[in-house]
Amino acid sequence: MEIDIPIPLPHRTQIPHTNATILCCNCGVEIDGTISAGALCNECVKLTVDISEGIQREATLHTCRDCERWLQPPSQWVTAAPESRELLALCLRKLRGLSKVRIIDASFIWTEPHSKRIKVKITLQQEAFEGTILQQTFEVEYVVASHQCPDCAKSFTANTWRSVVQVRQKVPHKRTFLYLEQLILKHSAHKDTINIKEVKDGLDFYYSQRNHAEKFVDFLTSVAPVRSKKSQELISMDIHTSSKSYKFTFSIELVPICKDDLVCLPLKLAKQVGNIAPLTLCYRVGNSINLIDPSTLQTADIPAPIYWRSSFNTLADAPELVEFIVMDIEPTGVQKGRFFLAEATVARASDLGSNGATYFTRTHLGGILHPGDSVMGYHLSGTNFNNPQFEALEDSNAHSSTIPDVMLVKKYYERKKKKSRNWRLKRMNKEEGEVLPRKQDQQRMDQDYEMFLRDVEEDQELRSTMALYKAQQAKKLRDQMEGVETASAAETEETEGDDIPTIDMDELLDEFEELDVADNQ
Repeated sequence: MEIDIPIPLPHRTQIPHTNATILCCNCGVEIDGTISAGALCNECVKLTVDISEGIQREATLHTCRDCERWLQPPSQWVTAAPESRELLALCLRKLRGLSKVRIIDASFIWTEPHSKRIKVKITLQQEAFEGTILQQTFEVEYVVASHQCPDCAKSFTANTWRSVVQVRQKVPHKRTFLYLEQLILKHSAHKDTINIKEVKDGLDFYYSQRNHAEKFVDFLTSVAPVRSKKSQELISMDIHTSSKSYKFTFSIELVPICKDDLVCLPLKLAKQVGNIAPLTLCYRVGNSINLIDPSTLQTADIPAPIYWRSSFNTLADAPELVEFIVMDIEPTGVQKGRFFLAEATVARASDLGSNGATYFTRTHLGGILHPGDSVMGYHLSGTNFNNPQFEALEDSNAHSSTIPDVMLVKKYYERKKKKSRNWRLKRMNKEEGEVLPRKQDQQRMDQDYEMFLRDVEEDQELRSTMALYKAQQAKKLRDQMEGVETASAAETEETEGDDIPTIDMDELLDEFEELDVADNQ
């Protein structure tokens, strides 16, 4: 048996594998022929292939000078701050051909604000040939053109409104509208109005759309006791498409009862709201009427639907208040919230020195009144009221004996001089009516505004619902530069009324217009 002996084989040399190389058709550089695209090297591909071909290098953006909004085609106006994401998205949508490429990055290039130019740097990626992806960066310049939007065009044209909200209140003063104005400003409920006109007994708010007016009506219903009526007027009609155009009018009537008014409830209604005494004071008007009986501190809330079901008027309002001097006061120890029940002996300020007539009454101001203080109240003794509810109260066997001689309302703070306040309130830009107010009416309006400011100072609960702002800084600096005489006069004024209520600086807000940085250079 023979065994095969292994025979060594000759060694074969390994031949290196090389790719086929070709020359670039443009510059002659050797390139790999298996992966080259179009027989071009990478540098020549960058120089000869333009992936941004067909994309605009210039475009136009339209903006409204009045509202500073930008036109987004076809007819939408959007709000966008300078160099914001919204404005960048608007710029990219303006360019044609971007949908065929991939956007890697986009950013703004700084330009002068007054140049009316916006520059955007855009980085794109796209596959030029099979297996070859190019990335390219280029700039696009936008020209900013001014174009008035339809909303601003309507605001500058007469009789272009589509809805109007007529707010009315039949009272001899404007204090309720002054408070309502502050609520509107705080919640920016007037931002959609195109005009605000001041008329007799109220205000008119004009809107370009019906839903804006309905939104404002809902706001008024939530903050004040009102009732509303709606009417519409046909403007035009297309008989072919049956489309109609209307003008809508919303009539809003506020209850004719204000803060510090003397109210005599109907006997039936007084029993329904907790069997309260019919003769009450209104201490607050929110979305309902809040009443208090000063002799027992019992309170009652009357919602707007209940009031309009059995409406009643006030016996006396704030202009009929009489000044009294507290001769003696004795607290009873009964407290309900911020009200303290007390028994007081008062005398009319005009009767001091002429006769010694005094009046005994029970009041809810026991926490702030002291002997010698001045207090405002209603003098009921010997006063005739032409009111059916009060006549029914006098004829009632159960309540006729409970009518007091005097009903105290609020403490009176003597202000001998017009003190400059460290706070102020914002006002709405209103258009005066066709008939200008007379001089007497203007003085009465100024007096109502001064009384409203005093109510804000004295009532902490009232000013908690409003936005109070710090006085202008320029006025403060001018007051500080007036010298020693002004300081001494201010000290004298403070000594004349040290107990006058003031508003802390912590309760005041800074205006954004005053928060600017001054350039020291």
